[in-house]
Amino acid sequence: MWLAKLTDEQRRALLGLAHNVVVSDGILDPNEEGMLSEFKAEMGYAADYELDYLPLEGIDQVFESRASRVVAMINLLRLSYSDGAFEIEEECLLKEVSRAFELGEQEFQLLDNWVRRWLSLQSEAQALMS
Repeated sequence: MWLAKLTDEQRRALLGLAHNVVVSDGILDPNEEGMLSEFKAEMGYAADYELDYLPLEGIDQVFESRASRVVAMINLLRLSYSDGAFEIEEECLLKEVSRAFELGEQEFQLLDNWVRRWLSLQSEAQALMS
């Protein structure tokens, strides 16, 4: 979602952060794999594009603007919910990313709430189409 607004460097970094999220709980769910595939497709990367761990040090330099940081957080939160559970390991990691992005706890909660509402609306729309 809004991944086209990111630079190439930010896209690669977001995929690295996404990799960090999916491995944080030790389980790679098929829904997480599917969302990673969606990310790659939306960014114009091949399906076999290799993901790798990304250290958080300096991530604030890659995502310089508030807009790029919010886009990253929204997509990482979406990924965290894709397996149906927001695991504590994922939450801790995303809060660490949020701090690196200089987003406060209240902003993190606001983004988390927005993502959960969006996912609910998306589910409702899919049900209407069935």
